[in-house]
Amino acid sequence: MEDQVQQTTEVENKPVWKKYLPLMAIVAFMGIAFSQGWHNYLSFKELALNLDNLRSFISANYIPAILLYTLAYAVLTALSFPSGIVITVAGGLLFGWFVGTFATVTGATIGATILFLAAKTSLGEHLKSKAGPFLEKLQKGFEENALSYMFFLRLVPAFPFWLVNLAPALLGVKLSTYFIATFFGIIPGTLAFSYVGQGLESVIVAQKESYEACLAGANAATCKFELDTSSLVTTDLLIAFALLAAVSLLPVAIKKFRKQ
Repeated sequence: MEDQVQQTTEVENKPVWKKYLPLMAIVAFMGIAFSQGWHNYLSFKELALNLDNLRSFISANYIPAILLYTLAYAVLTALSFPSGIVITVAGGLLFGWFVGTFATVTGATIGATILFLAAKTSLGEHLKSKAGPFLEKLQKGFEENALSYMFFLRLVPAFPFWLVNLAPALLGVKLSTYFIATFFGIIPGTLAFSYVGQGLESVIVAQKESYEACLAGANAATCKFELDTSSLVTTDLLIAFALLAAVSLLPVAIKKFRKQ
C-alpha cells in the first residue's frame, strides 16, 4: 500500500512539461518540416519528374524500398502532412495495388498510432479530469460503441485523417480498439486509391512529357504541371464509402433498438 502511494506521489511530482513532451516533439518536427517546405515535394509533379529514378531504385532494392516507403508514410502520418492521396497513389503506382495497399495501411496505422499515443499522453487525461457534463456524456457514448464509431470515422472521407487520429485520444478510446479500427477501417480507401495509382502511370508520363516539352519552348515561365486530383474521387467511390460507413453503425443502431 505504501509503495503504491509512493509511486502515485512520484508520478504527480513529475514536471508538467514531461507529460507534454511527445506532443511537443511532433509539433516541433511539423514546424521544421513545413518551414523548410518539405511538404512541397509531396506532389504529383515531383512524383512524375522523379518516376524513372524511383523505379530504378525500387528495381535494385525492392524490399528496402517497401520498408522505406512504409516508414516514410508512418512519419508523414504522425506529422499530419496533407499528402495522403498523393502518397497512397504513389504506392500503387510504384509497387502495384496489392503491395502498395499493404505498405500504406501498415505505415498509416503506425503513424496514426504514434499521434494517438502522443495526444492521449499529453492531453487525454487532462481533458478527462476537466471534462464537463457534455464531454463526459460524449466520452461515455463513444466508449460504449468505440469500434463502430471508429470504423465510421475511418470510412467517411469527409473527416480529415489527422482529426480522426486525434479525436479518439481525447474521447478515451482504448489503444487496441483504435489500432484495429484504424488498420481495417482504412483498407477500403487505401485499396481504391492504390488501384487508381497502378493505372495512372500513362497519365502521369503524358503530363510529364507535356510539361518538359513546354519547358523547352519559348514560354517556359508559364509552364504548369497539371493533374486534376479531384477526378480521383468519383461519386461512385464516395457512395461506396458512405454505404460501408452506414454498415459500420449497424451495431450501434441494433443496440439502441434493443434498449428501447
